[in-house]
Order: sequence, then structure tokens, then C-alpha cells
Amino acid sequence: MEELSHAIDQYKQSKNGTGARSDSYAGSRPIPLPIVYTRTRVVECQEDVLRRNRVLTAFERGAFADGYQLLRTQVLHRLRENHWNVLGVTSPRTQEGKTLTALNLAIALAMETTQTVLLIDADLKQPQMHILLGLGPCRGLADYVLGDAPLEDVLIHPKLGRLVVLPGGHPIQRSSEVLTSLRMSALITEIKHRYPARIVVVDLPPVLTCSDTLAFAPALDALLLVAGEGVTTRRDVEEALALVHGATPVLGTVLNQSGKSQGNLKAMRELATI
Repeated sequence: MEELSHAIDQYKQSKNGTGARSDSYAGSRPIPLPIVYTRTRVVECQEDVLRRNRVLTAFERGAFADGYQLLRTQVLHRLRENHWNVLGVTSPRTQEGKTLTALNLAIALAMETTQTVLLIDADLKQPQMHILLGLGPCRGLADYVLGDAPLEDVLIHPKLGRLVVLPGGHPIQRSSEVLTSLRMSALITEIKHRYPARIVVVDLPPVLTCSDTLAFAPALDALLLVAGEGVTTRRDVEEALALVHGATPVLGTVLNQSGKSQGNLKAMRELATI
């Protein structure tokens, strides 16, 4: 992966800084009281399904879980340092593991008692989050934004820590228009500010395959770029970083499918001082 590293180094050298740096660290945060979900639908995911789909951070030990725990620590440090709470996860192209990374990272974050986590499947052309969780077809973000589905009817608590999931719902083609609609903007504003101890993780489409991520970027505090070893090329990384440059701060890249096991992950490599 030397070519990927070179592309990242070039991005660091050309980047003059995005986002204002805060010199104060958030420090200790109040521990939320135990959550009782009364309006959010509670669905217990089957462990065998999660394991088969490599959704392992809730109960697995070893290199796989360790990678996500390290990634969680790195992400939390940057988010709290800058008082951010909305993180987008994307990749240059498809088949690079960004949805699996977003889900495992969200679960790792939700296993801590210092925050709650809302995971949004905003890859509306090809929503996959409900498949990884074994939920089957279900209503979600598209039904909320385009239809009259109340938000509490499309949110799901999968009994994985303090995690709530907003699935994508049925696939739609005019997804960029949905992500930039007034209803979507109002939703992000509400969920961003309603609970101070909530982190929002948004699974977004690949940067180089459609305009959705760039269109949605102003709603994000920061972005995480997922690359797949043996899949992502140096040129793809360069093009993806060039496109998002100036649109939203990029925390770093995550190398997925690292080593012999395609489930392995190497934690975030920072692109710049934020």
C-alpha cells in the first residue's frame, strides 16, 4: 500500500488546514443514565448473522476488534477536541468496506457509556446497513424524507450498546436531491443539537461514483475515508481527496481488508492536524 501512503502524504502537504482547531479538550463527559427505548423499535440482531457479516465489535476479541477500538479512540479524540459530533464515512469507490467500517465503528462508539450513537444509512441508491444487521426489508430515511413516516417509526435499536440505527429504506435514484432537501437539513440540525452526548455516524456513497457525498458535505463536521487494500488505487485516493478538499475536514483514512483476513482493519491514518 505504498502508493496509497504516497497519495495521502501529498494531500497533507497540499492541505493548508480545514476547520478551526480548538485548543481545549472536551475532557470528562457526564455518563448518561440507562436508556429505556419506549418509542424507538427494539430489534435483537442474531449473533450468527452478525458474525457472518463481520459485524463483530460488540462481542469479538482479537485483532479485528482491537483495530476498531483504536479507531474509536482516535475518532473520539478528534471529535471532542473540536466539539464535533457528525461524522461521515465514505470511500473512493464501491467494494472498499465503508459500510462495514461505519457500522463497526458506530458499535464500538456505542459500547462506551459516555455517549449515545445514531447511525444513518445515507447511501440511498444502495442501502446496505439493514442487510448487515440482518433486519430484512424495512422503512428508513427515504421513507421519512419523501413520505410521511414519523421518525420514531423508522428508528431501530438493535440492542448493541447505546446504538440507534436509521436505515436507508427503499433504494431511490434521485438521492442527492433527498440529501440536500429542507426536510433532511432540518433532521440533521435536530439530531445534531438535541442531545449533547450523541455522536452521529453517516454512511455515505462513494465519492467518485456519485455527487451525494459532496452535496451532503456541508452538513458534516468531518469525514473519514475508507480504502481497501488491493482494491483502492493511488489515483482513486488522490481524486477523492481532491474532491472533498475544502468541503469538509477529513479526519484521516482507514485501511480496510488489511492482511490475510479481509475483515482486518488498520486504524486511522491522520491526513492533517485539525
